[in-house]
Amino acid sequence: MRADVVVREVATGLRRNLTMTVAMLLTTAISLGLVGTGLLAVRVIDRTEELYSARVEVQVALTSDLSARDTDCSQPACAALHQRLAAVPGVEAVRFVNQQQAYERYKELFAGQALADLAEPGTLPASLRVKLREDLQGPAGAAAVRAAVDGQVGVRTVVDQRETVGTLFDFLAGVRNVTFALALTQAVAAVLLISNAVQVSAFTRRTEVGVMRLVGATRWFTQLPFLVEAVVTGVAGALLASVALVVAKFLLVDDLLAGNVGTSVVPPVQLADVLWVAPILVLLGAGVAALTGYVTLRLYVRL
Repeated sequence: MRADVVVREVATGLRRNLTMTVAMLLTTAISLGLVGTGLLAVRVIDRTEELYSARVEVQVALTSDLSARDTDCSQPACAALHQRLAAVPGVEAVRFVNQQQAYERYKELFAGQALADLAEPGTLPASLRVKLREDLQGPAGAAAVRAAVDGQVGVRTVVDQRETVGTLFDFLAGVRNVTFALALTQAVAAVLLISNAVQVSAFTRRTEVGVMRLVGATRWFTQLPFLVEAVVTGVAGALLASVALVVAKFLLVDDLLAGNVGTSVVPPVQLADVLWVAPILVLLGAGVAALTGYVTLRLYVRL
């Protein structure tokens, strides 16, 4: 099988059906770009869960008067709460955060944002931060902490940070699901375009293919250029999608998440993540294009 013949036929087919080739390329790129976005969202979700698995605590906020007069949890009310919480089954550690520490953490979290100016020293309550054992980091553990301090003097509120983080996880999961749904819709369009492109390409070159068959060319040899055309377009679409993801990371995603990423609220999307996704997109593009082209040639084209 002469490679130069195949290459020449592939180039001819791509050039002859240029508008359809461009349409197929763009549709494939959009579809794979959405798949890549979904995969990146999965990585961000996994990394966020890892980030917060060691940070999520149950926060027992103290009343204003107790927060103001006790800076080291040495007062009887705060010390008693600390002991009660430490005695709860499943509690790994109890940490006291005074008003000044809470204010400094607040300024760190919202540095460079308008929210940073809303708080002043002394306005945020002191708190006891309860770290639960890994096997009890859930509603049951938080309920046990609430029960231990319910109605106790000096307790203002009890906040399970996992509930707040769960909202973030739900948002990221929603982004992932939407992108995958859109990718599936675009993938159907890409498959149809690839199928139509193969059929049109085969029809426009039916005379040349007929001559090749008359001089002894096998069916596989006459079909190979059409398969290669589909694969080339699929790979080109995957590469275009990968480039688009890199550009989007630097021009859009980094700016969008800059405030939260800088304070470690949400892990950043690394260039390595995009480079990890790119080979997957190339394999998907080549595989889907090859399979679609093969099925189309088998079912609809007689060469």
